[in-house]
Amino acid sequence: MTQSNTLNIQTFLNESRFSPYQWTVFALCFFVVLLDGFDTAAIGYIAPSLLKEWGISKPALGPVLSAALFGLAAGALSAGPLADRFGRRLVLTASTLLFALASFACAYAGSLDELTVMRFVTGIGLGAAMPNAVTLISEYCPDHRRSLITNAMFAGFPLGAALGGFLAAWMIPQWGWRSVLVLGGVAPLALVALMAVSLPESIRYMVARKQPAERITKVLARISASAAGARDFVLVEAAPKAAATAKTGLGLVLSKSYLVGSVMMWLAYFMGLVIFYGLINWMPLLLKDAGLDPKTATLISALFPLGGVGAIFFGWLMDRANGNKVIAAGYVATALFIFAIGQAVGNVGVLVVLVLVAGTLMNTAQSSMPALAAGFYPTSGRATGVAWMLGMGRFGGIVGSMLVAELSRRQLGFAEMFTIIAIPGLIAAGGLLVKQMAHPETPAEHDATVGEAHEHAQEARLGGH
Repeated sequence: MTQSNTLNIQTFLNESRFSPYQWTVFALCFFVVLLDGFDTAAIGYIAPSLLKEWGISKPALGPVLSAALFGLAAGALSAGPLADRFGRRLVLTASTLLFALASFACAYAGSLDELTVMRFVTGIGLGAAMPNAVTLISEYCPDHRRSLITNAMFAGFPLGAALGGFLAAWMIPQWGWRSVLVLGGVAPLALVALMAVSLPESIRYMVARKQPAERITKVLARISASAAGARDFVLVEAAPKAAATAKTGLGLVLSKSYLVGSVMMWLAYFMGLVIFYGLINWMPLLLKDAGLDPKTATLISALFPLGGVGAIFFGWLMDRANGNKVIAAGYVATALFIFAIGQAVGNVGVLVVLVLVAGTLMNTAQSSMPALAAGFYPTSGRATGVAWMLGMGRFGGIVGSMLVAELSRRQLGFAEMFTIIAIPGLIAAGGLLVKQMAHPETPAEHDATVGEAHEHAQEARLGGH
């Protein structure tokens, strides 16, 4: 076989310009995540209308509000291994279809029990879609732009959640709360139709699974015509331990070579969501109890979810520096500003700034974690690795709400509560530093790993006729 007929996939992606075809993959994944954010947040926007129309109490909404969180965890934990076995495209398309149909079903629920069940099913689809969107786009990225592009795609989630709020405020007075859920079904159904026509399978997955060379070449040629003559493919993995790549899915994620890094990323993402959901669900009440009027407390609290777009800047940093240390610094800064919120309740102006900055740092660090996970695992376990981090982290959201509820029951002061809520940020940062020590990531080491893989390219050859 001549050298001209052998193509190194990652070298090809690194040396080719980011083509319109790759931007199409980005756009489809971005809109999946945007609609994921819309549907995840939708239940919160329609909750007041549910209380009024069905004449129920706030505690009765608890199962409905938490059902999607459990579904998100179940969807993420199951979808990763499925995607590593059957492909990213199939699982991503199927999960998007699932949450579209389930959202439709929610719109026509006739009782609280029906709505609870369908929100759980919606959560399964939402939880399965997000990690596969992250995995798919990351496997079409050049090394030097992977974190930036992946984080930019993931920024669709907070944008979708915010868009849902604006649309719900306009739609509910005109057409009722069910219209929001109908839109949450129609939009992803239209997207599924586009995905069926335009979304390709991950090119790295196709090579790793030794799919026909003609199929692989057809996709690569849409990125650059230079791939047209390729008939054999090399897949280079910059992995912590080359031997671990013999394993796939959860076996790889939990293998000795990856276990410490996996658990530390789970810990970091879990702790981040302890902070996020604890404050999202309770900050308005905490501020109100501290003496602010309800309207001011609500407006200030609404600043906290903003700032996810800052992950694009972190992605740029992660492509140029150590990702573990960049995100760890974000979590430490989050903890400091959350602590500061507890000291500033008497000054509304300062409080506004602190809540906005803390929220920006929190969302930026948290939104950067999927890109970190996608870069940590090789192709054979990437979907499972990303999905399990997201899935295990979802339980942090449940714990966060329970933690603040318990602190309130114990009647801790405002400053004491925010001091305790800040601690998970330090734990998250510590977890990433432990990951860095267990799996050092330096530019020199990365280059050496890739160089060594090139030397053994012929032995690592995958694909072919």
